[in-house]
Amino acid sequence: VGILAKSYIDQGRLIPDDIMTRLMLSELKGLDRYNWLLDGFPRTVAQAEALDKECQIDTVIDLDVPFETIKCRLTARWIHPASGRVYNLEFSPPKVQGIDDITGEPLVQRDDDKPETVIKRLQAYDAQTRPVLEYYREKGLLKSFSGTETNKIWPRIYAFLQTKLPDVSQKDAATPR
Repeated sequence: VGILAKSYIDQGRLIPDDIMTRLMLSELKGLDRYNWLLDGFPRTVAQAEALDKECQIDTVIDLDVPFETIKCRLTARWIHPASGRVYNLEFSPPKVQGIDDITGEPLVQRDDDKPETVIKRLQAYDAQTRPVLEYYREKGLLKSFSGTETNKIWPRIYAFLQTKLPDVSQKDAATPR
């Protein structure tokens, strides 16, 4: 299923609802005793409805970042395929443009980070996700945070999450899971 999903991403298309929902719901099985945060799912109303049937959703956070900002960040991303090291030409560039700092090997841009693919993905995301935001807004679960810089948005999100999960420590909050 992962290979099938990658084929959609490489073409600049979003993964179909049935494939994405199967992937996500299988990952969520057994996590009902824990607090968890999903990133990028659900992206369609059909996915949201399927998720609601399986789980009780407490809060939905919308990161309202201009598409131009997202496009610039994604298209500036280059990787070293063998190691997975990621460079960003804007804020963490390699010492020599186009070359991995450690091995001296060439960096590549993933197909889904190329400008034309990013634009297609952002347009598809906007068309499919806007109704999801409205779906959760109507349920009273949506909280939006606007901005362009992580270091300005994150403190507001963290403070909000503290009201939902007061036992979350700063150390835990900084550790992706």
